[in-house]
Amino acid sequence: MTYKHFFDLVSGIDDAVWGPAMLVLLIGTGVFLTVRTGFLPWRNLPYALKSTLSKESRRSDRGEGDVSPFSALTTALAATIGTGNIVGVATAMASGGPGALVWMWISACFGLSSKFTECMLAIKYREVNARGEMSGGPMYTMKKALPKGFGSVLGWLFAFFAVIASFGIGNMTQANSISSSLTQTAGASKTIVGIVLTVLTLVIIVGGIKSISKVSSVVVPAMAVFYIIAGGIVICGNYQNIPSGMAMIFKYAFTVKAVTGGALGNVVASMMQAMRYGVARGCFSNEAGMGSAAITAAAASTDNPVRQGYINMTGTFWDTIVVCSITGLCIASSGMLGQIDPATGKIFTGSALTIAAFKTVLGGAGAWLVTIGIALFAFSTIIGWEYHGEKAFEYLFSHKLSIIYRLVFSAVVYVGATMNLDLAWKLSDIANALMAIPNLICLLLLSGEVARDMRAFQAVIKAEKESKEQS
Repeated sequence: MTYKHFFDLVSGIDDAVWGPAMLVLLIGTGVFLTVRTGFLPWRNLPYALKSTLSKESRRSDRGEGDVSPFSALTTALAATIGTGNIVGVATAMASGGPGALVWMWISACFGLSSKFTECMLAIKYREVNARGEMSGGPMYTMKKALPKGFGSVLGWLFAFFAVIASFGIGNMTQANSISSSLTQTAGASKTIVGIVLTVLTLVIIVGGIKSISKVSSVVVPAMAVFYIIAGGIVICGNYQNIPSGMAMIFKYAFTVKAVTGGALGNVVASMMQAMRYGVARGCFSNEAGMGSAAITAAAASTDNPVRQGYINMTGTFWDTIVVCSITGLCIASSGMLGQIDPATGKIFTGSALTIAAFKTVLGGAGAWLVTIGIALFAFSTIIGWEYHGEKAFEYLFSHKLSIIYRLVFSAVVYVGATMNLDLAWKLSDIANALMAIPNLICLLLLSGEVARDMRAFQAVIKAEKESKEQS
C-alpha cells in the first residue's frame, strides 16, 4: 500500500468517525444531560463563574487534592484553548459560512452539561496513587462506577485512545502549528523552534501537575486577556461593520438553501454546512464530552465533587463563548470572509483568514499578534495534554514509568515541529473520536446519579448565598 492509498484510507475513516452520527452523539448527550439534570448547569452558570473568579478557588486547603480549583481549571483550559480557537474558528466560517459561529455557541451551551458531568464524576471516583497523588478521569469512573467487566473494558479503551490523542492533537499538531506560524511570519528555522519547544516542554512537565499548574495558572489567563484585548481592538476598529456582521452570522446559521456571493464573497453557506462545521469545530475546541478535562479536574482540592464540577464546567464558557467568539466576530466584521488570498489564489481560510482580519485594523502588527496567540495557545495545549496523557499512561501501565512517558512526549514535540503532519492530523481526529465514544456512553449511563448529586448540592448553594447576604 502506497502512502497516498494509506492517507486516503485514514481520511475515509476520519470522515466516517466524525460524520453526522458522531456529532449527533456529542450534542445529543449534552442535550440529554441538560434535560436530565433539570437545566441546572445553565441555571447555576452565574454561580459557577463567581466561584471560578473567587479568592477561595485559588486556595488548596478545602478538601483533598494536589492543586487549587482554579489551577485545575486553568490546566484543563491550557489543553483546550489552542489552535482551534484561532485556526478552527476561521476554518469553520470559511467552510460552513459565518453561521457556523452560532452553531459553535449552541454546541457549547449543551457542552456545559457534558463538561460538568465528566469532571464531577472524575472527582467522585478518583483515587490516590502510590506517590500520594490524585489519579482520576473517565477511565477510573468507568472502572469503579460501571458493571465490573464492562467498565474495565471501557476504561482501558478510553485510556488507550487518550494516550494516542496526547501525542497527536495534544502534541505534534500543536508544535507544528507553532513552528509553521513562526516560519511564515518571522522566517524562523523549524529545527531551532523544535529544539526550543522540546526543552521548554521537558523543563515544565518534569515537575508533574504542580509545575504544570503553576505555569498554566499564569499563562492561560494572561494569554486569554491578551488575545481578547487585541481582538476587541479589531472589532472596535471595524465598528461600522458590526451590525451587518452580526446579522450575517445569524442569518446564515438558519438559511436552508445554499447561497454565495454578496457579503459572503466566495464562501458557500447553508444551515447544514454551518451546523456541520460549527458543531465539529466547537467540540474540537472545548473538548466537552471527550473526557480529557476530567483527568485534570480530578487533581483539584475540593470538599464536594459537584462544586469542582461547576468550576471546571466554565472552561467551555471561557473557551467557546468568549475566546472563539472574539475570533469569529473579528472575521465577521473585517469583510475578509470569502475573499481571495493573493498568496495562494484561493479564499482565505485557517490562520491566514484570522491574520487578514486582524490586519484590517492593526496592519502588519496584526500578523504578529495572531502568530503570538497561536504560539501561546498551542504551547499551553502541549503542556496541558501532557498531564492528560501521562495519567492515561499511568492507568494502563504504572506511575513508575511516568518518566519514560515524559521523555518520549518531549521528544515527539520536536518531531511535530519539524515534519509535515497531514497524516498526524487525521490520526489525531480519529483518536479523539474513539476516546469520546466510551466517555459519552459512561455519561449517559450515570446521568441519573449525577442529577441526584446536583439536586442535593442545591441546598449548599442556597446556604452559601444566604450566608453572604447576612454578612
